[in-house]
Amino acid sequence: MAFGLLTSKGPHRSIHRLAAAILLTAAAAATTTVLHTADLHRGPLPALAHPTPTPARGEPDSPGSPELPPDADGQPARSDSGDGPTSRSLSGDGRTAKPEVTVEATITGDPKLHGSHTRGSALSQPTFTVSALVTRVRPAAGIEQAGAVATVTRTPVTLLIRTQDAEQWQQLIPSTQLEVQAEVLPEQPVNPSAGASSAARPRTDSAALLTPQGQPRILAPPSLPQRLAAQLRRGLRDACDHLSPDVRGLLPGLVVGDVTRLPDDLADAFRSTDLGHLVAVSGANLAIILAVLVGGTPADPDVPGRGGLAGLLGLSFRTTALLGTGLTLAFVTICRPDPSVLRAAATGLIGLLALATGRPRRGLPTLAGAVLILVLVDPYLARSYGFLLSALATAGLLILGPRWTAALRARRWPHHLASAVGATAAAQAFCSPVTVLLAPRISLVGIPCNLLAEIAVAPATLLGFGALAVAPLSKGAAEFLADLAALPVGWLAVVARRGAELPGAELAWPGGMFGSALLVVVIVALAWALPPLLGGRRRSGRRRPRVWSVIAVAVLLLIVLLRPPVVSRLATGWPVRGWRLAMCDIGQGDMTVLPVEPGSAVVVDAGPDPKSADACLRELGVTRVPVLILTHFHADHAEGIPGVLRGREVGAIEVTASNEPEGERSRVLRWAADDRVPVLRAERGERRTAGAQLAWQVVWPTSPPAPDATGPNNSSIAILATLGPPAAPIRVALLGDLEPPAQAALLTLGLPPTPRPDERAPPPPSGTEPTAVHATVRTLDGWAATVNAADSVDRHGGPGPPRLGRVDVLKVAHHGSANQDWALMATLRPRLALISCGTGNPYGHPSPQTVSGLRALGATVVRTDRVGDIAVLGDAPSLAVASHLRSAHG
Repeated sequence: MAFGLLTSKGPHRSIHRLAAAILLTAAAAATTTVLHTADLHRGPLPALAHPTPTPARGEPDSPGSPELPPDADGQPARSDSGDGPTSRSLSGDGRTAKPEVTVEATITGDPKLHGSHTRGSALSQPTFTVSALVTRVRPAAGIEQAGAVATVTRTPVTLLIRTQDAEQWQQLIPSTQLEVQAEVLPEQPVNPSAGASSAARPRTDSAALLTPQGQPRILAPPSLPQRLAAQLRRGLRDACDHLSPDVRGLLPGLVVGDVTRLPDDLADAFRSTDLGHLVAVSGANLAIILAVLVGGTPADPDVPGRGGLAGLLGLSFRTTALLGTGLTLAFVTICRPDPSVLRAAATGLIGLLALATGRPRRGLPTLAGAVLILVLVDPYLARSYGFLLSALATAGLLILGPRWTAALRARRWPHHLASAVGATAAAQAFCSPVTVLLAPRISLVGIPCNLLAEIAVAPATLLGFGALAVAPLSKGAAEFLADLAALPVGWLAVVARRGAELPGAELAWPGGMFGSALLVVVIVALAWALPPLLGGRRRSGRRRPRVWSVIAVAVLLLIVLLRPPVVSRLATGWPVRGWRLAMCDIGQGDMTVLPVEPGSAVVVDAGPDPKSADACLRELGVTRVPVLILTHFHADHAEGIPGVLRGREVGAIEVTASNEPEGERSRVLRWAADDRVPVLRAERGERRTAGAQLAWQVVWPTSPPAPDATGPNNSSIAILATLGPPAAPIRVALLGDLEPPAQAALLTLGLPPTPRPDERAPPPPSGTEPTAVHATVRTLDGWAATVNAADSVDRHGGPGPPRLGRVDVLKVAHHGSANQDWALMATLRPRLALISCGTGNPYGHPSPQTVSGLRALGATVVRTDRVGDIAVLGDAPSLAVASHLRSAHG
């Protein structure tokens, strides 16, 4: 059919040729897709990664399928199936165990570091993944089957490297051939109700996930080009060792895409400001290098030409194209064939081919041809967001960029500013509908941050490549070039960090296809509405109204970006007036805020995420924190501390007596030292006041700790606080993550007795360190929070501890888990029970048993996963609750 359309004649010949081209392209795409995806389903590894569920012992597998008898050792027998060796075994309860195999594989990518994140109460360990192509599979050593032979295959896999084995794997270079014994992890079934963001999405570029058991055995070293590329990349990293952490991590990422040392918070800042393409080795890097060789876009695109070094040296078109081809291939080898690199390389090679044949360079046909060729060669690229975004950004630059630049210049914008704004806005317009599919948000600072970054990208890239090139010859020269590059690279880091710190840097947006389509409508509407506001090409009599319109839009944008608390309260009604306590919706963690006066509050815990902690305090208008009480050193309470410290005056951080876990404690101490915030240790019995309407006392932990109440959770700082006017204060109990043993011990101990003046301990001898905390936290711009602690530490006990008594508000311990001491709950008998937990958390918090038990005691239960931020209002006789729903957290 396609051949007939190509050979047809008549008035519609061009339409027939277009239809034939589309049909041929579709047929070629279908054929190559089938050929490429066959590797994902062929061979023993895909079968092991997608095991057939085995019924429990005693239940038939299927009609006519006899149960496998045990082997001589009494273990369930192994079965062979498929077209190669398998080592699947049955566990004791009849479920399929994770099979182990020995594979021979070729490394196809650099080890990728996946940073740690808060997982429950702990901070997960960083993990490494390595892409590889398995060429041979056989049963693992020790479980060979009779007659089993190795199976030759070509299966792309992902290797998940354990932390203890990471050192040797990090040294591996692409093209290395190795042998390793590995465990095949089964593919997790996709929950349809989990949506596109589910972590259990099936992989589309690898057939299985393997966990190596031990170190690999090298069968063949990497190829010479890969060894040279690795040496160059290592030389660039070494040349950056003496630089600041931001520059040390950012420069290799900008030049060759090596982000192994990029700080996590800086990576988040680049994503928030839509500058992530700078550390993904986008096509801009190659374009900058080729521009140095052949020059930029010619003034007349219909006439072949070249400038740059080739023009200065008088090189012929063919010589220039040959040098450009070698430079492009070297770029792909050094920077690795990521989707955006492949797109840029294919586009550049087609352009160089046009240059070699003396034809004019046309951007859009070149881009279309490059995308078509790459998708036909590797259909996986059609599923790659990186490849799609690279192609869309380039298309935006070629289609809308010149038109928008011309429109701005017609309105008397300066040439360079018009070009920068037009190109940046065009790329953002094409890419934004896709980025909301990855993360349901819009960066309101993306365009200005990209404009500010543009002036530094070219010098940083060229100096970085210079350091890369000279590193094998002279480390001193490479360090000198890296020092020169530190200035523009540092500017990029400042732009990203300052842009991400703006309260309105990101705007929540609907996810999925609906959000993408809605954003397309908004972009089209803005493209139609903005030209009249920009003025130009009109009579001067109407210029003043447009000036006022532009000023009004600029002021509105500033308000949206800065989000002053007064304006936010008028727009959202949050925070409500007269709030006495706020519980922040920060996901699966704890963060409670107790106001002292306008702009000042005591914070109890900081949650798992710095960004969420900072956002909550910004919305509450908190700029000063006299004391940050960290109940214990668990990640879901402590990892948000950098967000509390960001841009605020913090008087002190008060911590528990237990040092567990040591890793998180070290992080907290480092954050405090970096911001020069003193760290105090809480003691049972200390009393503090802050302002006229906030007082609290520490009722737990004891010193020494109770023998039957050990562990980080049971060492949580628990406080009883009074909020509001002294005539009718609200009594609040904050229990941290105390578990039943500590709760029971707290009930037995009761309240710490208040020492009489004659019982107070004498001051410590001169030159010795006092055991009590400081009497005053810190003076902040004429404001001081009085701390009555030294005189109230429980050293001598008393003849009968007073009971804890009933409270008005209870912060339920441990996110409402089932581990509660109901004798303590009955004693407290709260009127209002607050539970902080994340939406859809994997721990089942809060426990239905705990919720029903609190309601049986007469408490009203309010949860952050249901209502968002929570505020307590009023006083003891008139207790009230308000909520503020924010985006869901996991």
